[in-house]
Amino acid sequence: MTSLPFFQVDAFAERPLTGNPAAVMPLERWLDDELMQAIAAENNLSETAFTVASDCDEADYDLRWFTPAAEVDMCGHATIAAGHVLMTGHPVRFATKAGVLLVSRRDDLLELDLPAADLTEVREPAMCEALGIPDAPAWFAAGCNDAAIVELADEAAVRAVRPDYKALAGVPRMAVVTARGDAETIVSRVFVPYLGIDEDPVTGSAHAALVPYWAERLGRKQFTSLQASKRTGLLHCRLEGDRVILGGQCRTMIVGNFQL
Repeated sequence: MTSLPFFQVDAFAERPLTGNPAAVMPLERWLDDELMQAIAAENNLSETAFTVASDCDEADYDLRWFTPAAEVDMCGHATIAAGHVLMTGHPVRFATKAGVLLVSRRDDLLELDLPAADLTEVREPAMCEALGIPDAPAWFAAGCNDAAIVELADEAAVRAVRPDYKALAGVPRMAVVTARGDAETIVSRVFVPYLGIDEDPVTGSAHAALVPYWAERLGRKQFTSLQASKRTGLLHCRLEGDRVILGGQCRTMIVGNFQL
């Protein structure tokens, strides 16, 4: 029997049992892809992060992310969760499919450094129909798990969205609805049924697109964001050139061993 270390971390969580739970599994060497996918399905969390010590000078660890259904090209909350587990007082550098991502500490927050998305205006009528909202311009970010942002009138409209998940699963988009917020600067919700996640509790990769989107419209580069899922999550957002900095708190909820 093989025993693998396992951590479950609530990321972007102001208190335990909020934010987005991620599994973090530090490995000595990579497992077979099929086995990592099966482990992610067993965990049944929006993301399982696997790490191994990196051979490259630019990074401390190599990092890969798996939903219960597929490996993805970018994940924010599981990256900051991995930094929370592996940090020993210095920033942690992760080599990923999205480039080298940095997790560091600033005061009482962990901060995740991501590439800012390039946004293209598109129309996504099938996505809007599945979301139950009127067809409207969407902003597409190819490098963020194919995120497509639709701005709604206000926070109440964002909270009122009730998707047809079966229909939305046939649309290969990370569907993001957003608006100016009430208590926080902006608010959003994120739906990814095509990757096995109906509604994601808190989504760092979506904010790699949301931050440049809102920075332009707000005329400011620093603000707060509430992801208004059932669990909720708070992100402290900052745009620095072509990078997005996301700050938040992490809570370790489970520590144990995965038995194979």
